[in-house]
Amino acid sequence: MQFRYDINGLRAIAVLAVVIFHFNPRWLEGGFAGVDVFFVISGFLMTSIIFSSVAKNSFNLFKFYNARANRIIPVLAAMSAVLLVFGWYFLIPPDYSSLGEQVTKSASFTSNLLFAKGGGYFDTSEHTKWLLHTWSLSVEWQFYIFFPIIIIILKKYLNFSNLKRIVIGLFLASFIYCIYATYKDTKTAYFLLTTRAWEMLLGGLAFLYPWSLKNKSVLMSTQCIGLILIIASYFLMSNYTLWPGYMALIPTLGAYLIIISNQQNNILINNPIFNSIGKWSYSIYVWHWPLVVLGFYFAFTNWWMYGIPLSIFLGFLSYHFIEKINFPRYASWKEIYKVIPFYIFLIILACGYSIKKMKGVESRLPEQAQIANKEMSNSNPYKCDVRNFNPCPIGNSSQIKAIIIGDSHSDSLTTSLASIFNLNQQGVLSLSNSACPFILNAKFYKKDSICPEINEKRLDLIESKKYQNTPIVLVGRYPSYLIGENDPERIPSSGAKPLLYFGNDINPSQQKQFNLFEQNLETTLCAVSQSNPTYIVQPIPELGFNAPKRIMQNIFNHKNLPTTISLNSYEQRTNQIRQIIEKTASKCGATVLDPINILCKSGECISEYNGRPIYKDGDHLSEYGNKLLIPMFEKILE
Repeated sequence: MQFRYDINGLRAIAVLAVVIFHFNPRWLEGGFAGVDVFFVISGFLMTSIIFSSVAKNSFNLFKFYNARANRIIPVLAAMSAVLLVFGWYFLIPPDYSSLGEQVTKSASFTSNLLFAKGGGYFDTSEHTKWLLHTWSLSVEWQFYIFFPIIIIILKKYLNFSNLKRIVIGLFLASFIYCIYATYKDTKTAYFLLTTRAWEMLLGGLAFLYPWSLKNKSVLMSTQCIGLILIIASYFLMSNYTLWPGYMALIPTLGAYLIIISNQQNNILINNPIFNSIGKWSYSIYVWHWPLVVLGFYFAFTNWWMYGIPLSIFLGFLSYHFIEKINFPRYASWKEIYKVIPFYIFLIILACGYSIKKMKGVESRLPEQAQIANKEMSNSNPYKCDVRNFNPCPIGNSSQIKAIIIGDSHSDSLTTSLASIFNLNQQGVLSLSNSACPFILNAKFYKKDSICPEINEKRLDLIESKKYQNTPIVLVGRYPSYLIGENDPERIPSSGAKPLLYFGNDINPSQQKQFNLFEQNLETTLCAVSQSNPTYIVQPIPELGFNAPKRIMQNIFNHKNLPTTISLNSYEQRTNQIRQIIEKTASKCGATVLDPINILCKSGECISEYNGRPIYKDGDHLSEYGNKLLIPMFEKILE
């Protein structure tokens, strides 16, 4: 195939959009659509290689894979190696372990499956994932693996014309499924081959069914329309757009029109700047995202000013010194041992796996930082099922002296409550379920939440009189349910939002939300206190940062980040909730237990005690930290 300057320019338009979007989304809110443009280009080129050879009965699957490996693996491996060396000196074990896993998955081209399990491409937390961008390379590799195999198999039974029609069928099937999957779960659909294949197949159709038009003005107009569609998608789309549903047709159709028009003389596409950036585009793409994360990780201000030109410069270096290495190509599976990228792949895979297996190599840390690292896993040692309703006795189950009910905050305080009893003779019953506060009539935005059913079972158990007169303690992370998350690393890109609501109004004002919370909390407390002494714990201080991680970063990276929050900031977030708890408890004869009398004595809410973190993250007390609250629970014995 003759060199396509239009496709090279299209690569530049795609990669620049992605880079700008990642460094400063406000400038180009739909810049992520550049990846969709890349998929169309890739589909066109791969289909041309496969079908041109198939038509001549000369297609060699191993040679095809070898060529793809020679192009993709060296740059990806070099970037991964740099990150692993960088991580050794700068990343704390949890982050280094995560990097090791990402390297393993990206080297095996399955990172899209890993990231599909996360919070979603646009979530703020994804900015801590150094190899998030490799999801698209994984999707492309999976396409490279399966598409030619399907074509080779079907070629035995179909003639060339019907083989081309199969591609149309695959395109339609993937596109229809993409619309369905995006509507059902856009976070997962974003990363999968099944929802992205149609974009590459659209590029394939541009090769298989070229236009026979020869009118230059019509073809030039077609190319300009394609450009307009792509540029429009960059400005009209945003992270609020369901993606990659039918809206992804806009940039992909634009790429299709540019490719199929095959015009090489448009200065908007074919110019010296775009020619160069287009050639470097793969390397630019591979190197730019780690630079984005670097700026986010170290909180550099105005990082885009340095990050964008540095991405292009690294792309230039990578293209000339890595991409242009002319690795030998082989045509037989028997020669796989000669394929150099294969060994590069194995080395990077082994390094990433080892780092993940060694949990980020904790031995790199000073002793004080190792203590903080261990605290992240210092949680309730009793293996209670926090996902489903499963009453969990601790100690002597025949002599239950207290019941603790609530969400994961309840689970994190369970052993603190249990510590006031002699567990050889007495016991505590835990009814703790993650993301499930005990508030009657609460409904949850998360569609698959089983919390309403769990709360009904909790109430049934209390009303059964089996544990009549047994003290009941309610614990919940009420601010997050009513206001939203406050940890920047866990706040979704759409912003902090409540997790539950009451009645039929799914978007109440905040004041109405608080009013309904008060009504239903009163219903809950009064229902429980009729048969049992009832206690409710005021919200545990939420730090807004991961305490063990921050302490480790301060030690390992010689930082001086704050490790406390002011009592005033805690009260600003929780004041109205605290008042509601006091008011409803008073009405129902319940007793309020307040952790800030212990955790926030001096006007600062602490995150460590005697040089050791008391939290295992940003809001859950660890097993070490929760013991500070034993005096609070001792009021139950009075």
